[in-house]
Amino acid sequence: MTTKVEWDGDVRFNATTGTGFNITVDGDQKAGPRPMELLLAGLGGCTSYDVVSILKKSRQDVESCVAEILAERSDAVPAVFTDIHVKFVVTGRNLKEKMVERAVKLSAEEYCSASIMLEKGGVNITHSFEIIAID
Repeated sequence: MTTKVEWDGDVRFNATTGTGFNITVDGDQKAGPRPMELLLAGLGGCTSYDVVSILKKSRQDVESCVAEILAERSDAVPAVFTDIHVKFVVTGRNLKEKMVERAVKLSAEEYCSASIMLEKGGVNITHSFEIIAID
């Protein structure tokens, strides 16, 4: 896996991923997200991918999955994440609570590389979920 990051003036950088996608990273938030926001987005994408995949394999009729992420950072430099809470809002038909709970747990404990890496780095990560039923 590779990524190239090139300075574009001020506190702005252009990142090109190994798969060819471009992202503007901006510390002033005028032209793109800040670097730490991208870390949270990566975590959200990683764990959401797992949850949806596990639910689909469990034959759950998932219509939508939203990961709402709230993070706290230390006051000292470097201002690392200390606590992250990921709340999944899963919408679908006849979703079984035990299946959603299992999917969230499996992602957190076994599959989400981003989550597991951050936890090993000392970040306290918690999870919750809400199910919205569609008739």
